[in-house]
Formats: sequence, C-alpha cells, structure tokens
Amino acid sequence: MASAQSRFPMQTAWFSKPVAVSVGVAGSIYYLSNTQQAIELLTTHWRDPGSPKHQTALRACRRATSGDVAPDIARSALVEAAREAHILVE
Repeated sequence: MASAQSRFPMQTAWFSKPVAVSVGVAGSIYYLSNTQQAIELLTTHWRDPGSPKHQTALRACRRATSGDVAPDIARSALVEAAREAHILVE
C-alpha cells in the first residue's frame, strides 16, 4: 500500500520573486522565496492569524506545495495577507 507521501508528493514551490516581510518585535526582515517558508511564517509567526486573507494565503501556499496551483498565485495571496497584517515590506 502506498503511503500518503507517495500518493500526494509535496514539493517546494518557488516564487518568481521573494516576498519581504517584517517579523517580530525587532522588525527583522525576512525574504520568503517559496511556499515552505511562507507556510512556516503563516502557521507559527503570523501577527494576527485567522483573517480571511491569512486563511486564503495559507490555503494557496499549501495548494501550491501539492502542485494544485501555480506558486505565484500563492505568492499573490501571501502579499495580500502580509499587506493586511502590516508586515509587508514594499
């Protein structure tokens, strides 16, 4: 029997351009280059999780990681969520 991992291969989906975000009390700037990095930020270090844009970004990044959507669709959703959370560095 095939494992879930082999039936649903996860991949790192790379963005065409990194997304710069300011994280933490000190405002350290992180450059997110792929969906794995974005998912890590969205699930563990997000300032105000749970908003519709946050949930959309998380869902889009997970779908890009599984190959269901293009990485830059996830990138666009991440940018919108980061803008809403006031952490996007533009």
